[in-house]
Amino acid sequence: MKNATPLIWRNSADRYHLMGSHCATCNTDYFPERVVCPKCRRKGKIDAKQMPTEGKIYSFTEVHAAPTGFEHETPYYIAIIELPNGVKVLTQLVDSPDEKIKIGAQAKMCFRRIFEEGEEGIIAYGFKFKVV
Repeated sequence: MKNATPLIWRNSADRYHLMGSHCATCNTDYFPERVVCPKCRRKGKIDAKQMPTEGKIYSFTEVHAAPTGFEHETPYYIAIIELPNGVKVLTQLVDSPDEKIKIGAQAKMCFRRIFEEGEEGIIAYGFKFKVV
């Protein structure tokens, strides 16, 4: 095994379960998880919280020049999904026809492959969203 990235990702609740944080002091949700509330600072009481798995497209763009390792996926869409609790999540849109991808469209989290290390290497999975 070249590195232990997949082992780390498996232990990352925000990667697989859309886990975030909730500050009980100011009643604000955050994603990804935070240790300190940006509003309350040290006075805030932070707890882990499962984020909603559905939301709406707040903004999006179509990627034609992908970063190294993702060239084979172009063109693809990335979007900011606004969840019902006000949290915004940056994600890739998958399994969605072009004509349905628009601001305000409803989207739902799904579990997909993020990348793989060579033809016989490690495959990393995580969340993406699709238009419903």
